Amino acid sequence: MKDFIRLIRVEFQRIFSNNVLLAIFFGAPILYGVLFGYVYGQAKVIDLPILIIDQDHSPTTDKIIDAFNDNETLLVKDLRFTPGNIMAEMPEEQYAAVVTFPANFEAAILQKRHPEVRVDLNMANILNANTTSKNIQSVLMTINAGIEIEGLKKQGMHPNEAMNAYESFKINFNKLYNSSGNYLYFMLPGLIAAIMQQIIFLAMALVFARDFEDGYFAKLVKESKWSLFHITLKSTPFLLMIPLMWIIVSLLIPFFNIEISIFTLPMLVLASLLTLASMNIGMLFSIAIPSQLKATELLMVISTPAFVLSGFTWPTLAIPTAITNVAQFIPLTQFLSGFRKIAFYEGGLTSIHSEITMLLIIIVVTFFAMLILLQFKISSYLKKDKQAISQSPE
Repeated sequence: MKDFIRLIRVEFQRIFSNNVLLAIFFGAPILYGVLFGYVYGQAKVIDLPILIIDQDHSPTTDKIIDAFNDNETLLVKDLRFTPGNIMAEMPEEQYAAVVTFPANFEAAILQKRHPEVRVDLNMANILNANTTSKNIQSVLMTINAGIEIEGLKKQGMHPNEAMNAYESFKINFNKLYNSSGNYLYFMLPGLIAAIMQQIIFLAMALVFARDFEDGYFAKLVKESKWSLFHITLKSTPFLLMIPLMWIIVSLLIPFFNIEISIFTLPMLVLASLLTLASMNIGMLFSIAIPSQLKATELLMVISTPAFVLSGFTWPTLAIPTAITNVAQFIPLTQFLSGFRKIAFYEGGLTSIHSEITMLLIIIVVTFFAMLILLQFKISSYLKKDKQAISQSPE
């Protein structure tokens, strides 16, 4: 036991002597967590710039323009009376949309000729385009309804009858689970989990690869010839430090006033399993690829697309089945699926049974793969060392 504690101290010394590892492990989760928190801190998209071309310049178009100005999501950045070169200006001015009212717009309405309002959307940013389109439609449909109702009233219809004639049924949207549509609630927890998986991958990718490169592995083999001993030795410092990082990054949730339940037993189980699965995958790559650079590069190949493939921001139904099946073996996919059930739907352990099962499968498979592969490497080293001793001159 004394020898094991001595070696643990050496492991901590080796970890804290690697400035790059320290910067990634301790700096990245906090820095990126705070950064992303402030990026999405506004909670929703507002002040999307639009250009209005009013070729009619009538009281009706003035009323519509006032309605656009009252919409918090849209910002009337410019108002003009001639079109100009829209295609040339849109990239430079970054207009989300250009709304054009044709000449004689009001007259055509009064004469029931149904004039057309042209809306040119900037589709370079899909999120901005969809948000802009929804709000422009909302404004125009509201004004359109008002004009229709006023027309019926002028024809002598009672105001209530005019309203009922136009509005044959009502629509009531009841928003559940993040009813405010807050992007911070939606994005930050998922990004924090993705960051944690990535830093665990990168940290564990160095533990054995570094030993192979600098020859420290030869000293460790003399301490024990069993792979379980070495895996336990390498894991222990990180099993002590990673929970600390989870505590720190989890405090970002209340710091940014995100009202979701994360300090629960199911979330603790889910975070623990994500940690173990990520550690095992990182160590397995570190054992299989005795190069720090190559091991980290290959793990980045897994980690970089993990957030997109997880289905957290893009529905898995829209992803090809073959890709979805592969993504199931990435720990983050299971964590984010379970996270949504716990944090938003307030589910318990039974609700994340499938995610727990999959994470346990990943942990068990990678653990035994590590044991076998590392034991093979230890045996190969001992065999080579024995041959070298027997061949050395007496």
